[in-house]
Amino acid sequence: MDVKTWKDLNLSPGVLAAIEDLGFESLTPVQAACIPLFLSKKDVAVEAVTGSGKTLAFLVPMFEILLKYTPFKKLDVGAIIISPTRELAAQTAEIVDLFLKHIPEFTSILLIGGESVNSDISNILENGANIIIATPGRLADLFNPKHNLKLTACVKALEVLVLDEADKLLDMGFEKTINTILGYLPKQRQTGLFSATQTKEMEDLIRAGMRNPVCISVKEKGSIMQKMPTTLSNFYMICEADKKLSILISFLKSKACLKSIVFFSTCAAVDYFSCILKELIKHVPVISIHGKMKKKRHKIFSAFKEHERCDGPWSGYTRRSLGCSIRSAQFSQVQLQSLKAPEVVIDVTPKVKKLASKNREIYEKGLRAFVSFIRFYTKHECNLLFRIKDLDIGKLANGYALLKLPKMPELKNKIPPNFKAMDLKFDDIPYLDKHREKQRQVQLKEIRENPKNRKGMSKKKEEWLKMKRQKEKKLLAKKRKRKGFEYSEQDLEELERDARLVKKFKKGKISKEEFDAEFAPGSDEDNS
Repeated sequence: MDVKTWKDLNLSPGVLAAIEDLGFESLTPVQAACIPLFLSKKDVAVEAVTGSGKTLAFLVPMFEILLKYTPFKKLDVGAIIISPTRELAAQTAEIVDLFLKHIPEFTSILLIGGESVNSDISNILENGANIIIATPGRLADLFNPKHNLKLTACVKALEVLVLDEADKLLDMGFEKTINTILGYLPKQRQTGLFSATQTKEMEDLIRAGMRNPVCISVKEKGSIMQKMPTTLSNFYMICEADKKLSILISFLKSKACLKSIVFFSTCAAVDYFSCILKELIKHVPVISIHGKMKKKRHKIFSAFKEHERCDGPWSGYTRRSLGCSIRSAQFSQVQLQSLKAPEVVIDVTPKVKKLASKNREIYEKGLRAFVSFIRFYTKHECNLLFRIKDLDIGKLANGYALLKLPKMPELKNKIPPNFKAMDLKFDDIPYLDKHREKQRQVQLKEIRENPKNRKGMSKKKEEWLKMKRQKEKKLLAKKRKRKGFEYSEQDLEELERDARLVKKFKKGKISKEEFDAEFAPGSDEDNS
């Protein structure tokens, strides 16, 4: 079916009116490929990039299918949309609400946590829920027989199930929860699975939850599947670690009239740098968000969206906190443009150090952020390239505006020549919060009076850190296995050997002929 415009799809007046309100005049490739198949009662597994119009690709056929089966009773659930994060679910719910203005036959509900389960149940019983938009955890919880809802009976009317960002659902560890939910749903339904990538786990999910699906892989341009929208401009800048913060502040000030999102590698870094940005860019609001903010995340995300202009930097942790995930660039397929680092920039490091020397909260957050980055770096999946021993610890510490280096195993016996700790009595740095400072002074007094307490506390802390590292190591191994990053011992030895050869060649210890012979032995024979 050759589909060029929305009218070619013979959609109902209400759906067309909603699309017109949203301002979409033509279909994107993913919509043109997916909607006709979904409307012809096919299950679809769609691989398309973020920003390609996937949401309308499932909402339009969903409403058309539901309209064919009206009327629904108040508690009949006709469609379920499962999203990996609260933010993405909330965005989808907003678009559903826009459709419902023109299609008032149905009711919808957003189930994402943050509110009590009893509150969600009361809302469903009072207002109905023909369309459920939910995160996996909360939806699975509501199927529990202990709740006075009988959701299992409600979903017998289910016609459409959508798994949005399905690859991320699996990546975040929701596979078991999804399978539990699938066990409660009727087999006779239409299922749409939408993702940006296809993996083995995705194939398993397709086999478990779909009936003879049509697999759609939408290309944006050319013959190579793009993993990023073609309308996205990508720039990069190379700068020294001790200059990064100053350049970032300069860049954000130059874009102060625009919304900005700044990503950091860890939650601790988000906490620290959001404090710094609030102090250094006072004329614009700074909002911070990361995965450990379970209850506040949705409100923070909404606050950021509601600001129309002149919004300040928004600090966030990439994969845990955002509705739309920022995926690793496939550098062979994504156009990257270089930005030249400014030759002259105001050095903000002395100002940040001064702030930290007067505010214990900033001082401690800086240390935690630095430690978390070092740990993040040592556990990097490409650890043969990103090696801790190659890091310039001194410049990095200056970039974090540290007053001193923290004590941690990764820095044992390492004294960076280009970092100098400030000459301060660090125990004298106070909290600005009087209550916290009072508690700290009491603890300090106890330690001074009984020094053994400090040793006992240190031992407990060491044991706790050891257990934490073991747990993190297991989680990392699981993650690597799930993503296909599990190397054999032989692979690792070969990679290390190649890395050593490259290093020797760069230092001039071996000639090019020796390097070629060692790096690719037998290549001449193979080519002859």
